[in-house]
Amino acid sequence: MPVSPLEPLDAYAAATGTCTRCRLSQGRTQVVFGAGNPHADVMFVGEAPGFHEDKQGIPFVGQAGKLLDRLLAGVELRREDVYIANVLKCRPPGNRDPQPDEIESCEPHLFRQIELIEPKVIATLGNFATKLLSGRPLGITRVHGQEQPLTIAGRSVLLYPLYHPAAALYTPAMLKVLEADFARLPELVGRGVQPTPVAAPEPEPEPEPAVAAPAEQLGLF
Repeated sequence: MPVSPLEPLDAYAAATGTCTRCRLSQGRTQVVFGAGNPHADVMFVGEAPGFHEDKQGIPFVGQAGKLLDRLLAGVELRREDVYIANVLKCRPPGNRDPQPDEIESCEPHLFRQIELIEPKVIATLGNFATKLLSGRPLGITRVHGQEQPLTIAGRSVLLYPLYHPAAALYTPAMLKVLEADFARLPELVGRGVQPTPVAAPEPEPEPEPAVAAPAEQLGLF
């Protein structure tokens, strides 16, 4: 019986299963590549796998993942509708913050995922993903809920920074902010990336007009 060829994303996931680009490969249980719809319009990018993710090989399966599921349900989305990944594919010891060299080693995997999935909206969860993909040092507190059109991995996308769901676990008041920001996702997906407005060219003058048209009629003012 012929074997169906792997989706390109699945093939790339299999190839990363033995990645040794950085020191995190020495302490992981497994690579946590990502999960969801390989052709999703919305891609979520978090920080790094935690304890449960490292054991199960699936991103966002702990308490923050349960809250993410609730937030998705609030805008009538399921995990099967979106794609979820992290900046790092291996768990840092003790869930510490990712180190710059680890991010640098792992980011080619993330950019390749974006190339293959071709999402319309990339929702970054927290500071690390937001700073990496925006290319700007601004923290999530300043930019959450503010979409920005960017070219990432050669593709035009809307980057949409969001607080990490874990923030709402520690600060319950943050849940309302997350819910409000999530509520805009369907609108952003429907909108996609709009072309950057350009000034309309000046109308070409009529050949040998008898009377020059006023400037305001030409749209110059």
